[in-house]
Amino acid sequence: MRKNIEYLTAGFSFLYGFAGLFWALTGRAYPFGVGDPIMVDAGTDAIHANLLGLSTPEAAGPIIAVLGFLGGVVALLMARGVGLGRWRYALMVPAWIYAVGLMFVIQDYRPLTIVAYAPILAVSKTFFDFPRNAGWGELIQWPGANLTLLLLAGIGWALTALRYGRRSGEPDLVRFGKPAVVVAVVVPLIYCATRWAWALGWSLGLEEQMYREGLESGLWLAGAALASLGAVGALLTVGLVRPWGERFPRWMIGLAGKRVPVNLAVVPATIVAILVTSAGVMYIRLAFGTGVEGKWVTNMPETLWPLWGLGLFVAALAYRQRRLTAEKTAQ
Repeated sequence: MRKNIEYLTAGFSFLYGFAGLFWALTGRAYPFGVGDPIMVDAGTDAIHANLLGLSTPEAAGPIIAVLGFLGGVVALLMARGVGLGRWRYALMVPAWIYAVGLMFVIQDYRPLTIVAYAPILAVSKTFFDFPRNAGWGELIQWPGANLTLLLLAGIGWALTALRYGRRSGEPDLVRFGKPAVVVAVVVPLIYCATRWAWALGWSLGLEEQMYREGLESGLWLAGAALASLGAVGALLTVGLVRPWGERFPRWMIGLAGKRVPVNLAVVPATIVAILVTSAGVMYIRLAFGTGVEGKWVTNMPETLWPLWGLGLFVAALAYRQRRLTAEKTAQ
C-alpha cells in the first residue's frame, strides 16, 4: 500500500469530486450542514462545531467538486514524480493544505467517537446488551462516517506529501521523547478524572438535573468506559520510553522477549494523535464561539487535546527514530 498511497489519494479525490457534483445537482445524501441532523439541531451554533455546519449542497457542492478534481490531478502528478527544484512546492503546498484541512479544519468530534466507541459498543452489546436504546445505527451515521473517511483521506495526503518531499536528513526528536510522553499522559488523565467522577457519583460541575438525566440514560457509564480507554492509551504511551515498549514483557505468552515491531506502536499512536487533535480543535472553536460559562468541566478538558495529540505524535516519532537508529547501529 505504501507504494500506491499516491494513487489511492488521487482516486479518492476524483471520487469525492464526483460526489460534489452529485450533491450540487441533486442535494441528496449531502453529509454536511443542512444534510447533517446534528448540525441542523445546533442552529446557528453549528458553524462553531463544524466549519461546514451551515453549508448547503447548492453552494458547497461545486466547490467540493472543483477541489476534488484538482486534488486528484495534484496527487497523480506527485505519484509520477513530476516537479523539479522549486516547482516541487507547487505540488507540496496544496498537498499539505489538503492534509491539514481534511484532518483538522473541517473535522469535529465524530471520527474520534466512532473509533473510540466501536470496541466499547461491540463488547457491551455482545455480552451485556447495553445500552438497550442505542446501537451501531446511532454510532455510525452517514455524516460522521463521511468525516471519518475524510480524515483518512487527510492522512493519505500527508503520506503522499511526505513521500514526495522526502529529504535525507531528519530533525533529532529523541531528546524530546520523554517530555512529549509526559504531556501525552497527563492531558488525557485530566479528561479521565472528570468522567470517572461522574460515573462514581460526583456531579462535579454539572447541574443536578443534567447529572440525573445522565445517570438514568447510562451516559456517565459510557463516558467512564471511554475515559478508561483513554487511560489505557496513556499507559501504553509510557511504553514509548520504557524497555517494555521495545520488547514484549514476560507475561505475554508466545511473544515474551520478542522485539515489538516499530509500526505496531507508531501507527496507532499517530492515528490517535490525529483523532484527538481534530476533536480538540472543534472544542477550541466552541469555546471561542459560544463561551465556556457553565461548560468548564464538560468542554474545557477537551480544549487541551491538541496538546495531547502533539505530545503523542512527537513521542511516536521520537520512538521510531530511536528504534531505527539502534537497529542500524546493531547492523
